[in-house]
This record gives sequence, structure tokens and C-alpha cells, in this order.
Amino acid sequence: MIREERRGDEAAVRQLVAAAFADEPHSDGSEPEIMDRLRRDGTPMLSLVADQGGVILGHVAFSPVTIGGADCHWFGLAPLSVAPARQKRGIGTALVREGLRRLAEQGAKGCVVLGDPAYYGRFGFAADADISYPGVPPEYFQRLLLAGDMPRGAVRYAPAFG
Repeated sequence: MIREERRGDEAAVRQLVAAAFADEPHSDGSEPEIMDRLRRDGTPMLSLVADQGGVILGHVAFSPVTIGGADCHWFGLAPLSVAPARQKRGIGTALVREGLRRLAEQGAKGCVVLGDPAYYGRFGFAADADISYPGVPPEYFQRLLLAGDMPRGAVRYAPAFG
């Protein structure tokens, strides 16, 4: 079952995020701390978990981003985590799809993600030269337009991302 993260889930989500990113070559290990800072800073976010019988098997967070210095009602998808023993079973896909559905329902205009183009392309994400994120190969920084016009400029994540 996919549901919103609730009070009391924090420790399980933190452990899950740490485990999911432990062996990732592109990770610096900061993902659990990013989630801690997002919560501590009071950053508005959509945080969903995949819960099976009270055990959290997956998690995804969406937090506001600015593009070109403006609040365009866009969000960044990060992090997406699935328990290592449960990966490649559709949990991540279900979390992303449900998160994007909820964002669209809430009036979000779009979403960005830094990640594998082959994976995120299945949801409609694509690289776009009109938006950028410094220091990463452009093909790995992707966007998904949900409504309205495509903004232009550099993307900035919430301060919790550093």
C-alpha cells in the first residue's frame, strides 16, 4: 500500500534510505541527512512510503524547486529509495507514479529529477536544454511538464540539499 509518510515513520525511512543508497556509486551517502534537514527545516513536501504489513519497503519525496530564481510550482523528486532486497519488483515505479499523480492533482506544474534517463524516461521525464542543474551531465537532469508552460533557467533545490 502506498501512503503518505506519517509521524513515527522517520526512523524507518531513514534506515531504508541509507540502505538503498549504501552501494550506489553516484551517492555521497547524504540522502538520509537530506531527509532529516527537509523535515527539520519544515520544507513542504510530498513524502510517500510503500508499506507492506507495517514494514516500509520504499520511499519517495518531492520538494519544491525554483527555476531561473522563480517559484514556478515545480518539484524535485529526491530521494527515491527501495529496500535493496525488494528492488526491481515495481515498488519504485509505483511510488513515482503515485507521487506524480498526487502532484498533478495538487496543481503542480512540473517535476525535475537527477537520475538514470532509462529509468525515469518511462514516466515521461526527458532532458531539456532550457533547464539546467550545475555540475551534472545534462542527460541525467530531466524534467516532466505536468501543466502550463515550460520555465527556463537553472534549477535550485531546497536548502536542505546543500
